Amino acid sequence: MKRKIILNLAISLDGYIADENGGFAWIKGEDDKSHDTEKQWDFAKFVESVDIIVMGKLAFLDCPKETLESFKAHKIYVASNETLDTEHSNVEFFNGDLVSQIISLQKEEGKDIWLFGGAGLTDMFIKKNVIDEYIIGFIPLILGKGKRLFLKNNPTINLHLEELTISEGIVISRYIKTNK
Repeated sequence: MKRKIILNLAISLDGYIADENGGFAWIKGEDDKSHDTEKQWDFAKFVESVDIIVMGKLAFLDCPKETLESFKAHKIYVASNETLDTEHSNVEFFNGDLVSQIISLQKEEGKDIWLFGGAGLTDMFIKKNVIDEYIIGFIPLILGKGKRLFLKNNPTINLHLEELTISEGIVISRYIKTNK
């Protein structure tokens, strides 16, 4: 069975995935749990379902050390024209046609592939329409400015809502690509 390419990230209600400084401190829920769904999104289970994580250079540089440590059982591919210093033996740097390189990995045996972010990286995959599943956590916040997820000139991609959970005001929607 073909591995899925899955985009999983958080976004503000107005479409940003990072603040204007690349920060993520705003990604959090609110104290109100009154609308939480009985079924909750299991992030740990998701992380276990992938064995490859694909990041852009800035996402890699901004990723906290403890987060990278928690991914030590995963192969991490970083889109970068340069090899960056890292103490992690599971990190490999890619340049060139990253989409084709990841599609070739998709054909190999293994677990699914997680597009971790940033906007430039995910934009390449969106424009080639190769993302099989979109898992988006909508943060209850209008950020006002920052780095957008969806850049210009994207193809029309039909999606089907497969699952929806709510936790502390964060709506997590899981969409699968349809062949319409």
